[in-house]
Amino acid sequence: MSRVCELTGKGVMTGNNVSHAHNKTRRRFLPNLTKATLLSDVLGRSVSLRISTHALRSVEHNNGLDNFLLKARDADLSAKALKLKKEIKKKQAAA
Repeated sequence: MSRVCELTGKGVMTGNNVSHAHNKTRRRFLPNLTKATLLSDVLGRSVSLRISTHALRSVEHNNGLDNFLLKARDADLSAKALKLKKEIKKKQAAA
């Protein structure tokens, strides 16, 4: 399982640990990923995704998963999230 947010594409970053003597050693900055179950209003079901806590706040700010996915760029979304986005668009077009 890769350490990448399924909604924002946020992943692992690298940098340096810097000691008091200014010695530099490489380190990794891991994203704060959590497994969240979000409710889709259009589809009428819940969806389980592995997302960052920043993405969870963004979903709440955009009034739900459906609005967030419709505004999100396709390049940032995972395959699972892209499939959800297509289902939501199809359901909205039918309604």
